[in-house]
Amino acid sequence: GLVIDGRTLEHVLHDSLQHIFLELTEKCRAVVCCRATPLQKSVLVRLVRNKLKAMTLAVGDGANDVSMIQVADTGVGILGQEGMQAVMASDFAISQFRHLRKLLLVHGHWCNARLTNMVLYFFYKNVAYVNLLFWYQFFCGFSGTSMTDYWILILFNLLFTSVPPIIYGVLDKDVSAEILMQLPQLYMMSQ
Repeated sequence: GLVIDGRTLEHVLHDSLQHIFLELTEKCRAVVCCRATPLQKSVLVRLVRNKLKAMTLAVGDGANDVSMIQVADTGVGILGQEGMQAVMASDFAISQFRHLRKLLLVHGHWCNARLTNMVLYFFYKNVAYVNLLFWYQFFCGFSGTSMTDYWILILFNLLFTSVPPIIYGVLDKDVSAEILMQLPQLYMMSQ
């Protein structure tokens, strides 16, 4: 692991040392930055995101973390004693730091699985409808006439794009929360 403080980080973030610092951080399992200014936090997250092409997650609990949370791909705000600024700027909010594990491993896995299946579902729905229209054009001699009224098309899209995703989004849990918490490797496999 690597622990670096704000004063050292000030020197490391200069253009001449950024590459060496990033090479060092890639070899570490954990990098902890302490006593860093809000600007240093956001510059560091941006540096990792742009240079390493990594997806970044920023976790903060106060107003000094807002810029870091906004720069990251995903921001998590912790509701704390320092106020609501981090929560208001974040994508997700949790009440305590210990809930971060469940947010990532359980809800992250479920969200990934649901979104993947929903993309496939929308492709299926649209292919089915367009295929129907395509074969109808053979019947009517490619005159361009519509097979259905517009209100039927609206009703079709309303029923097939709102009700099933809601039901699927609420009820689908491919793996239970207990198993996902016990086996963190499933998070990597779902990616």
